Amino acid sequence: MQTTDWEEEFREYVTTRGPALLRAANQLTGHPLDAEDLLQNALTKTYQAWGRIEDRRALDGYVRRAMVNINISQWRRRKVEEYPSGDELPEVVAASEAAPSGEVHERLEEALRELPERMRAAIVLRYYEDMTEPEIARTLGISVGTVKSTVSRAMGKLRTALGLPG
Repeated sequence: MQTTDWEEEFREYVTTRGPALLRAANQLTGHPLDAEDLLQNALTKTYQAWGRIEDRRALDGYVRRAMVNINISQWRRRKVEEYPSGDELPEVVAASEAAPSGEVHERLEEALRELPERMRAAIVLRYYEDMTEPEIARTLGISVGTVKSTVSRAMGKLRTALGLPG
């Protein structure tokens, strides 16, 4: 079976950008297996639209937007939202006892995974994707005020999880 030029171009894109896109998917979902599924679904949509995407420099943005949209659709299909029970609250570490800088990234990733989905998505869109509050509101289908309060509460939870002052 022969592959066309665009199929080879797509394959090369996935090979080159796959790891970075998987990290973004993991930040959105908080779970490695869910991240793989999310990325696979987004790449399927990208493959289907490949011929219509004129600006190849915008591919990462296209795939990331697809991941966000798919992730949001999955939340909306769920009947029950998941929230931490509070039974196993993380131990608060004083700022002076904070982890060395090499561990901070791992602790931040863990703290992100512990956030409820909407909070995690708002933080990822705001600080990883550098979206404005109105863009986040449109993407998540919520008001700008809800974005502000969600990001604020999420940042508070992250500070607490990392043992930083409020």
